[in-house]
Amino acid sequence: MNQETADLIRASLRGAVDVEISATGLTPLRLPLRARAQCDSDWMRIAAEQASGVRCEFRTAATWIELTVETTGLHLPWVPEHVRFAVFSATVDGRPVDDVRVTGGSELHLAEPGGPRFVKGEPAVVRFELGGTGVGERRVVVWLPQTDTVEIQDARADALLRPAEPLDRLRWWHHGSSISHCLEAATPRGVWPVAAADQLGLDVTNLGFAANAHLDQFTARAMRDSAADLLSLKVGINIVGGDTMKRRTFVPAVHGFLDTIRDGAPTAPILVISPIICPMHEDTPGPTVTDPETGERRGTPVRTPDIFDPPLTLRSVREILRDIVRTRAAEDPALFSLDGLDLFGEGDLQELPDGLHPSAAGYLLMAERFAASPVVAEWIAAARPGAVPAVEAARRGAAT
Repeated sequence: MNQETADLIRASLRGAVDVEISATGLTPLRLPLRARAQCDSDWMRIAAEQASGVRCEFRTAATWIELTVETTGLHLPWVPEHVRFAVFSATVDGRPVDDVRVTGGSELHLAEPGGPRFVKGEPAVVRFELGGTGVGERRVVVWLPQTDTVEIQDARADALLRPAEPLDRLRWWHHGSSISHCLEAATPRGVWPVAAADQLGLDVTNLGFAANAHLDQFTARAMRDSAADLLSLKVGINIVGGDTMKRRTFVPAVHGFLDTIRDGAPTAPILVISPIICPMHEDTPGPTVTDPETGERRGTPVRTPDIFDPPLTLRSVREILRDIVRTRAAEDPALFSLDGLDLFGEGDLQELPDGLHPSAAGYLLMAERFAASPVVAEWIAAARPGAVPAVEAARRGAAT
């Protein structure tokens, strides 16, 4: 890749936190490179490389645009062998054009007896027909697949490409689990934080990491340093499903995550979202047990729970998060709480095919409900200059 193309792509990227540059191309990352040295997890590294919410935004009069890319997709042993593809989406001045499916990329096989196995693939050309001969420059946004790591090796069109100017939108950084990463979404624009941002007119950076929302301090520091106008975190399911914390460690970990953000973003509105419904863990703790052949999941009933530090369930996590926000909001009027069951609850189980992750339609339903939520409207309003004192006064009035 020549330097001019590398500079163009880097300047056009949105939704990426860092980039990794090689001799062949540029790979957008959703965490700072330095975070890799602080986490001994293949899953975390892969999740942070997969391009959920990442896009290239150009200004161009072109009628077509091409990206040369090398994708790397994740393969799991219980997923049947089939032709795998990565989906790219694009919009022209906000209007979607036909998606492009790419095959033949590299493969990373996890959860195998011998450890991770990498199968090298070939680069592919992603071409979008934009139409519009002679209409002048437009804003062209190319969304990268949320399912894959993507090395961009070239960008070209039939007219000059230049980075698009940032839109005058509030910048929203969101952190969550696989239910925010949205591997099951049909397209990159079907990722629920992406779809919600589109409806609300926000500029989103999605730190949804499949299996990896564990209140890591490197994620908190990335959010602290983001200069975002709006911040949110949706936590609980990975901690319960992985049995990575008990109540004793979960409570201070949530406080510590919020404290770290507040060190660098003292007044940015923060929205804490509790878990959506997951029947296997509503009252049954983790760890989640996954059948290595079928992928079927279940919780792990506790026969003799510790009376001094009982295991977490989703029901208890929702209660804890609600109490933490209520306690802290007395001194932090820019802190808000949203019940995950308001986004996806008991009446939506038909869109929870594996008992854990919503379907593609389920994610779009979450986006619609998030965009329509009065709590979300209050959280966004608090990002406007002078809004926080008014929020604080309203809360004090409601408490009297």
